[in-house]
Amino acid sequence: MTTTVAAPAAAAPVTEAKVRRGWTQHGMLFVAPFLLIYVAFLVWPVLLGLRMSLSSVNVAGTNNHFIGFGNYAEAFSDPLMWHSLWNTVVFTVLSTIPLVLLGLVFALLVHNLRFVQWLWRLSFFGPFLLPSAVVSILWLQMIYPPGYGLINGTLGTDVPWLTDTSTAMLSVVLTTVWWTVGFNFLLYLAALQSIPQHLYEAAAIDGASAWQRLRSITLPLLGRTTALIVVLQLLASLKVFDQIYLMTAGGPENSTRSIIEYAYDMGFTGYRTGYASAVSYILFVLIVIVSLVQLRLFRKRAEVSS
Repeated sequence: MTTTVAAPAAAAPVTEAKVRRGWTQHGMLFVAPFLLIYVAFLVWPVLLGLRMSLSSVNVAGTNNHFIGFGNYAEAFSDPLMWHSLWNTVVFTVLSTIPLVLLGLVFALLVHNLRFVQWLWRLSFFGPFLLPSAVVSILWLQMIYPPGYGLINGTLGTDVPWLTDTSTAMLSVVLTTVWWTVGFNFLLYLAALQSIPQHLYEAAAIDGASAWQRLRSITLPLLGRTTALIVVLQLLASLKVFDQIYLMTAGGPENSTRSIIEYAYDMGFTGYRTGYASAVSYILFVLIVIVSLVQLRLFRKRAEVSS
């Protein structure tokens, strides 16, 4: 009697689609906790703020009536909003240029120094680690006071740095530069250390001077780092609030009042949360436009140079 043994069923072939589906399913399990936090603390507040900007809700959550773009129309016709926005733009221009240039200069100095580099790094980067409240109180109580402040005492002057409309904004900019230049300095220093040394050696053999090596090797290779620093600095300056609020509270005569402080005052002092949300979204759109323009410009420059 002959028995027939059934051949084992052939395993289903593993296709690329199945592998990709498996990776996607497992990947979603790993990403799910972050997505939940991201949605709860970023996406949902953004959507809620947009809804509030279209209503007349106050800080207590009452009087929540849909008014469409009424808050935006009022904001665009409010001279105080435009004045605060202009102050923000002025602060951004005055602070971004020295923060980028000084960050580069300090990084070049430290990179070329061959002794106690840790001390120089700590000196330039140390202030960036201080909280904004500490920095503001330090400059408010020790640097800027008329009569006995460090600046007036050294120069023999009696200038009211923070209470004069002609000097208040410059004073806040100076404090901000001293406080935050260390971050740009650190980014530039890391980029300088990544440049291959043999490029400088080859240029020196060819007779290139130090200035020619800086202009033809260092600065071009720092282009991407500079683009990153400029974008980050513009975003940080457009969102300025802490030091201005702590040092001048927007004064004197609203000469240093930023757009975020204006939104804060409207929301928490004027109790108009819906209107404050609309002002915040106007700033949000401005930041998005500035970021896209900057990225577009740097991308075109990179394509031309390549």
